[in-house]
Amino acid sequence: MTITDEVKPKAPAFSWAVPKELGIPPDPLRLRLDFHHQSTVMTYFHDETVITKQVDAMDVAHALAQELSFGTGLLPNNTLWWKNTRGGPVFAIYVEPKVWRLALEERIDKPPKRFTIPLPGFIFLCMQGQPPWVVACKKKPTKETDIVYHAPLANLFRNGKSCPGSHKYPTRIADIAPSFFMAFFTATADLRGRSKKYPDNVIKLWKSLEGKKKYPYDDLVDFGKVGDLMRFGDVPE
Repeated sequence: MTITDEVKPKAPAFSWAVPKELGIPPDPLRLRLDFHHQSTVMTYFHDETVITKQVDAMDVAHALAQELSFGTGLLPNNTLWWKNTRGGPVFAIYVEPKVWRLALEERIDKPPKRFTIPLPGFIFLCMQGQPPWVVACKKKPTKETDIVYHAPLANLFRNGKSCPGSHKYPTRIADIAPSFFMAFFTATADLRGRSKKYPDNVIKLWKSLEGKKKYPYDDLVDFGKVGDLMRFGDVPE
């Protein structure tokens, strides 16, 4: 933690603001932290000396957090992991494969087209009231090296984040995945790279699956690994 130590004579850097006639003894300064643009400096005042050290800001944060207590409360069913990030807590929720009823809005002046199709399992990265990140998986993950895939769905960006449009997501984490599937999907979004058989338009895959009971897992397109998702929030998205 310590890079350099500099010892110098103690100097009265501050004046005691409480009137002397009150008889209150001064409260001596023991420690000061200075956060610079590229470094953090700790100054320790002890007796007649002042010790200055360059420290790691994360070490300071961990030291200050030792007395804090964290808890998740009741976790939603099928929660894979929970992580606190710069933007707030993120919950990874596993959604089992099933036959879904989806609505696709092809034109604003016409009713949405309905699909009843089988889909693979999914991992939703959820934050309260926010559009989730969604990827597909062949089974419920058990290790960080398990492969995840681009979700064969509309309304998603290439990084897996969903586009909410005018849809408002709930604050209850357990309700986010059902809310995602209840929203209208749109045919005007980017629909590429989510099917090996139909690389240019995943809606063509939906049409081929209409009325079927099993999803073709060999059609999934690689996205990354579970470990990549677990590092979500370590760097800005």
